Amino acid sequence: MRQPSPAPPAAPGSRSATGTRSPGAALAVLSAGTLMIILDGTIVNVALPSIQRDLGFSQAGLAWVVNAYLIAFGGLLLLTGRLGDLLGRRRILVAGLTAFSAASLLCGIADSAAVLVAARFVQGAAGAMVSAVSLGMVIALYPEPRGRARAMGVYSFTQSAGGVLGLLAGGVLTQAINWHWIFFVNLPIGIGAAVLSLRLLPDDRPADRRSPRGADVPGAVLVTAALMLGVSTIVRTADHGWTSTATVISGALSLALLAAFLLRQATAAHPLMPLRLFRSRIVAGANLVQSLMVAGGFGFQFLTALYLQRVLGYDPLRIGLAIAPTGVVIGVMSLLLSARLGSRFGERAVLLPSLALFASGFLLLARAPAAHASYAADILPPILVFGVGFGLAMPSLMTLGMSDATPADSGLVSGVFNTAQQIGGALGLSVLASLAGARTDHRLAAGTALRQALTSGYHLAFVAAAGLLAAATVIAGVLLRPPARPGDGAAPPDDPAAAVSASRGSLRAPEPTDRRARV
Repeated sequence: MRQPSPAPPAAPGSRSATGTRSPGAALAVLSAGTLMIILDGTIVNVALPSIQRDLGFSQAGLAWVVNAYLIAFGGLLLLTGRLGDLLGRRRILVAGLTAFSAASLLCGIADSAAVLVAARFVQGAAGAMVSAVSLGMVIALYPEPRGRARAMGVYSFTQSAGGVLGLLAGGVLTQAINWHWIFFVNLPIGIGAAVLSLRLLPDDRPADRRSPRGADVPGAVLVTAALMLGVSTIVRTADHGWTSTATVISGALSLALLAAFLLRQATAAHPLMPLRLFRSRIVAGANLVQSLMVAGGFGFQFLTALYLQRVLGYDPLRIGLAIAPTGVVIGVMSLLLSARLGSRFGERAVLLPSLALFASGFLLLARAPAAHASYAADILPPILVFGVGFGLAMPSLMTLGMSDATPADSGLVSGVFNTAQQIGGALGLSVLASLAGARTDHRLAAGTALRQALTSGYHLAFVAAAGLLAAATVIAGVLLRPPARPGDGAAPPDDPAAAVSASRGSLRAPEPTDRRARV
């Protein structure tokens, strides 16, 4: 099997830096795998009441159907991303798709709460294998800034479309058949994507196939344990309260594990997450913004579905149809406008107003009434605002987040970026769900009717999510200021479009004669 030395960067107009015959087909395969992963992260949302009824979950325990997936996903992204760099990204991708399909089958046949949560954990681990390497492979397929911007639009659309399609498919399958089929639907997608990956993606195993140094399994154990314990602590505040002894001890232990992980990364010979990555203000800022943005985004999907079902009485199919316009708007924004706007004005200039718009959608949703709500007047406007904000913000943020990736570390940087997404989603969902539950319980204890109490809880969570997005906007404005590259023949430093374009261009490994190699 051929193992050439690292290929030089593709010249303009060439097919790809990886040598694949069809970058477009390869992007389609990567997008299909990503679609399955994202779809499975949201398809359960509208089926949660049915799952709770059939398997006997408690209200607090129900969140673990989502959180078990997110915790394994977020905790293992760094490890699997690094393994992709060391062992070959295609190998990790195919293994992840295969394991995800098997875990989906186990979820579908689960007959108890414990089996379902365990299978969801395995799904999350397999999903981490797929997602950790996919973004890095997209970066390698499209080395030129303009092509990469379009590819990021497609990839971002796939992520957002998977979220909305998951809600719609979950409603259709749950209502037409039963909730078990929301997991069986992954089987043809996963198997097909694995087979096509072997045919269409290049074999990128490194020439040196010795023992994979740098995997840092202890680091992966520490960060996964810290995340799992942290989310468990937050989820259980609904029963124990924020100031209880159990909450304080569990939270302190979670922070200690996280500190131990960071200490190991600072001292290990081959760290799982080299802290040097965060010397870049743009990469560090993009990951922080990503965490806050996705925390709000998960809250939108999870809590809006519950509001529509428990307050307004929507059935699963109607919930999916109600939220579906978000996916349409995200598709238009990410596929048709985001790359053009980013090229013209710069990613940061697109990102800031998009985040602010995203926050305003939560404030609109926080005004939705407890009774006699009109879909056209109370629900559809914030849903459309979400679509515009997310569809423009995510491609810009992804480009910024990968702006310092090198070919050797693209899997690792992709894993870090996806980790920030999953950490934000898991912790954000736990905090927002806990806030909503605590407010609802307080209102019920005061004698408020159930619908009004539920609505009050959801309103508080929506306002908190708007606060997260507002903080993300401020952080993006302060930290995501691309540095000028003097002496490079570029536009003046105050030209954001040129500055960001230069940043994106630096992702390519420069030719030896390229004067940018001196920078």
